[in-house]
Parts: sequence; structure tokens; C-alpha cells
Amino acid sequence: MKIVVLAGGISTERDVSLSSGREIYRALKEKGHQVVLADLFLGLPEESLPLEALFEDGRDWAASIQGVAESAPDLAQVRALRPDFRSLLGPNVLELCSLCDIVFLALHGEGGEDGRIQALFDLNGIRYTGTGHASSALCMDKSITKAMFKSCGVPTPPGITLERGQELKLPADLRFPCMVKTCCGGSSVGVYRAEDPDGLKSALEAAFSYEKRVVVEACIIGREFSVAVVEGRALPVIEIAPLSGFYDYKNKYQAGSTVETCPADLPDPVARRIQRHAEEACASVGIQGYARVDFMLDQETGEDYALEVNTLPGMTPTSLMPQEARVLGKSFGDLCEWILEVSLKKYE
Repeated sequence: MKIVVLAGGISTERDVSLSSGREIYRALKEKGHQVVLADLFLGLPEESLPLEALFEDGRDWAASIQGVAESAPDLAQVRALRPDFRSLLGPNVLELCSLCDIVFLALHGEGGEDGRIQALFDLNGIRYTGTGHASSALCMDKSITKAMFKSCGVPTPPGITLERGQELKLPADLRFPCMVKTCCGGSSVGVYRAEDPDGLKSALEAAFSYEKRVVVEACIIGREFSVAVVEGRALPVIEIAPLSGFYDYKNKYQAGSTVETCPADLPDPVARRIQRHAEEACASVGIQGYARVDFMLDQETGEDYALEVNTLPGMTPTSLMPQEARVLGKSFGDLCEWILEVSLKKYE
């Protein structure tokens, strides 16, 4: 197939996206596909027409992509490369995507995982991997996701949504420590743990520097897990145990920072319950194809709580979904092919 792997963009997860795109691009090339890796924001300004010839081009489109750094990228520097931009789409991106059989979305975060690109592609008849624009938009906003979970009986930590400038009044079921999260962030950028009122004030100031709406929710003390769901069926549960702190940006993407165990060391009834809740969480927000759900397991009560749905899970060397697929006997390349297969079913 002729495939465009679309990565990059200008979200705080830009570097993660590029790393995902590099791995997907190389895997699909090894599977024999004609693949071009393109940056959503920077595009392909140097390429001359006809763009169809790029699928026959023998260059390594991923050669310049580095690994994920310990901190999020400086987006001001990225924007400066297109100082007068009016569109998130760089030169030739839409035109190239309209020529392929399917776009493999390796985008993460705002401007890539929030449904806008998906809606644009739907309007232009461009096929793409992952769920549709509506469910993408729902899952991008953690406050809406939590509301959907609650309406469908999926357990989720108690919490509130705050607007910038709004007076803070914590409800009775929300005590310290608590978590502060940007509504639409990802990769744990803009996520803070507050131990007391002063810590909460500082966390809110930091979170509001990213967005005007944030979620404050109960901090569940215990073990952290994640479960990918493909076509409504949960994959094996994976446990995430950072060597220090919580599962933040550094611990997610720096090799050796986290111990990940799959299948997770859990009693069968608990593992099956978490898998069922993952399936129900995806159903509650209308996921098509595949996604990944993050969980906390309370160390005192033994109850599990769904935190969020990732509609385009990471595909970096340290990402979780590839590890879950490996337990099922699927290589990284096999997983990429599987994602293509289930995504194309949207268009049958």
C-alpha cells in the first residue's frame, strides 16, 4: 500500500510523535509498503510536483529524527520555522495524504489527537488509522471523558473541572494529595501532584500556563496499569512502575526510568475486571478500531479507576501498546499491520 505516516505537529508531545512516526515508518517499510514520513506542521516545502513520485523515492524519511528528550520541546522554536503560518498543515501535506491508500496517524496531543485532523480527512475522503473525529474530540478533553465514564458506570477518580480565574472549592470527597491536570494535555505534560493547599496553588498556576481549563482529581495511591483495546477486546494488562516519582514525561520516554511488566502480576479476577473496564471505557466514548486506557489500582480498597483514553497510543521504543501486543506474539511490524487492518474496516 501507499502510506503516509503523519507525525510531528506543534503539540507538547511533538517529539514523542516524531519518535512514534519513525518506528512506524521503518516497520511499514520492512513490511514492503511504499511509505513517506511527513511532519504535519513543517510539511514538505522542498518537494516538487508530482508528489506521487515520493512513494517511489528511496530516501530514508526518518534519518533526521532523534529520540525523545527528557523535557518537552520548545514549540516557539518550531513555530519560528513557519513564522507566518495560518494552518496546522504544512506545505504539501494535504495534497500528499490525498494520494495515499491510508494515512497512519502517529500524532499525539492537541492538533493531532483532538479530532480536527480526523474531521478534515473525513471531509476530504482521506482514510486514516484510529478512531473517528467525534470520539477523538471527546477523549482529548479529560473533563468530558470523566463525565462519559461516570454516565456509563466506568469507575474514575472523583474530581472537578476549573476555569482560569474561577474560585477553587474542593468538594468533600476530594482531599490531599490530589492531582492537577490540563484538560487537553498528554504524555503527563502539565500534570502535577499537590500535597497541601500551597502545593495545589502552585500546581494550578503551572497547569493554567498551558491551558485555561484544568481537572483536579483525587490522587489514587497504588499501582498503575494500562490496557490497549482493539476492536472492543482488551489486550493483556501492563503494569507501570516508575523507579522514582510518578509516570511523568521523563519516566515515560527515557529508557530505564520505569519497570513495565506485561502481563501484569495480578490475580486473574482483578486483571479481567480491569480489562472489562477498559472495554467499557472505550465503548463509553465511541472508540473505533483501537485505543489505550490508563488505570490506577487503589492499594487500600483494591478498586481500579480509569483515568483517560489515549486514542493514538504511543509507538515509541518504550511505549506500552507494543509491549502488550508482543505478549500476544505480535512483533512491532505485526502490530502496525494489525492497526492498518482494523482501521480500514471503518471504510467498508
